[in-house]
Amino acid sequence: MQTEKKMHSNLFPIFIAFIGICSIIYGVSRGETPVMFEKAINICLECIGIG
Repeated sequence: MQTEKKMHSNLFPIFIAFIGICSIIYGVSRGETPVMFEKAINICLECIGIG
């Protein structure tokens, strides 16, 4: 009983990490990287107040 509960608690973070990695790969394959960097730069410049 104890090992079954421990196994379930170890699988959930691995599953979430797998979903995250798949999402990153999907975004890179669609060419979203330059768009993401442009948005990140704009947000940083607005928050700091340089732009």
